[in-house]
Amino acid sequence: MSETRHGDRRRSPAFAVILGTNEIASAVAVHLHRSGYGVVLSHDPVPPVIRRKMAFHDALFDDLVEVDGVCATLVDSSMAIRHGLNRRDGVRDGVMVTNLGLLDLIVIGAIDLLVDARMNKYQVTPDLRRLAALTIGLGPGFSGGANCDVAIETRPGKEGQIIQYGPTDAPDGVARPLGNSRSERFVHAEMPGRWYTAIEIGTRVYKDFLIGHLGNVPVRAPFDGVVRGVVRDGTEVPAGVKLLELDPRGRNANWTGLDARALIIAKAVNRALSFRKAKPAAKDPSLPVLR
Repeated sequence: MSETRHGDRRRSPAFAVILGTNEIASAVAVHLHRSGYGVVLSHDPVPPVIRRKMAFHDALFDDLVEVDGVCATLVDSSMAIRHGLNRRDGVRDGVMVTNLGLLDLIVIGAIDLLVDARMNKYQVTPDLRRLAALTIGLGPGFSGGANCDVAIETRPGKEGQIIQYGPTDAPDGVARPLGNSRSERFVHAEMPGRWYTAIEIGTRVYKDFLIGHLGNVPVRAPFDGVVRGVVRDGTEVPAGVKLLELDPRGRNANWTGLDARALIIAKAVNRALSFRKAKPAAKDPSLPVLR
């Protein structure tokens, strides 16, 4: 896409679409934005975002959101996205966040880079190939050369590994450690319903403190800690998803900025951009990972 004004031909930045508005999608967006891409994050409601102070998610509600110095703007139409991509100062302005789905975004113009960062670990993974010049799938369900051009591992301990041919690890249900806590720092929805809470991320809470209600059922803090993530008030959630995350580390608790694991994955996406010019992957299962 390009436009001409006063005889000055201007080319818009490369068009990158990121599926997801969570902290991993947002870290990827920050790095792509700084690499000169025009970035649009497309919201998917499942799973709901909990680490919202590390993500661009709340821009969907027209909140002022900034992650690591990069701002997000809500766009609700293809025309608004075209305008954002064509603006000379678009890269300086920040990223765009939208409720428009991939089918709506494809008609805007040729997508240079498509990254699926939704982290839908247990759902059917779509085949992204041929939807963009380069397609990258993050985490479980993706397989380089099968349903995306390049896959990137997100499993704790292996995050950031680039897989040109072959699958990422299947989810194992084991949470990475945070302080002295693993899976017990999360509270999951025991049933579908609407989530209500007045608690802000960063709030210090104590064991059995009332965090909110799922429908009419109270949800309480499992131990003393700082609220690191919580689903936005008023969100309709399915059963089994994470509602809440506590950080047990006291003064060392962290709930803002770029998540450390997300940052590793985002840097891997930037490295994978070189695969746009790479030769086809050799189908050798003994060489699945490029570090």
